[in-house]
Amino acid sequence: MRLPLIKHIVEFVEENDEDWVVETVELLEHIAEAKGMKDEELEVIGELLSNLYGAMAVAKDIKGGKAKKEALNAFMQRVMGSIN
Repeated sequence: MRLPLIKHIVEFVEENDEDWVVETVELLEHIAEAKGMKDEELEVIGELLSNLYGAMAVAKDIKGGKAKKEALNAFMQRVMGSIN
């Protein structure tokens, strides 16, 4: 996961609508199920999905009243905690 990319997606959600991101996730998941997908392609799709899901989690926290910086930091703390 890349924090700058998640932050950029969160900005997109703020300017537009989260439905765009949800539909993008659905499309990428559908593409990943296609026959003949190479491992490298699946890795790229997986990384994109991770960032999109992360951005949706951050956007949800912001919608719940957290400041953007606080929501981003809290999300990354959760990610780092799950890795360790």
